[in-house]
Amino acid sequence: QVQLVESGGGLVQPGGSLRLSCAASGSIFSRNVMAWYRQAPGKQRELVATITSDDTANYAESVKGRFTISRDNAKNTVYLQMNSLKPEDTAVYYCYYSTGALVYWGKGTLVTVSS
Repeated sequence: QVQLVESGGGLVQPGGSLRLSCAASGSIFSRNVMAWYRQAPGKQRELVATITSDDTANYAESVKGRFTISRDNAKNTVYLQMNSLKPEDTAVYYCYYSTGALVYWGKGTLVTVSS
């Protein structure tokens, strides 16, 4: 079992920044993929960014150049630095962990971008 705990969400004005964190605990495998997904009200959950255990990152087109995913393998933690936030970034952000065979999700953290 793997437990994922997100933190760092909140209310921010358009153009502002937030940093999300997701700490993983439990039966962590050294080779894994961690990611951030988000789900806006009335919409399907969508992929925001992924990062492999060797630090290969990929981003959704909508966040490229504004968001940065990173990880600290020693702390089993993944981060999402979000800059130049827009109202359309408002969503619940979920942490994702996968070894390929198993997938785990965090409970989510709410990000609201509003003036």
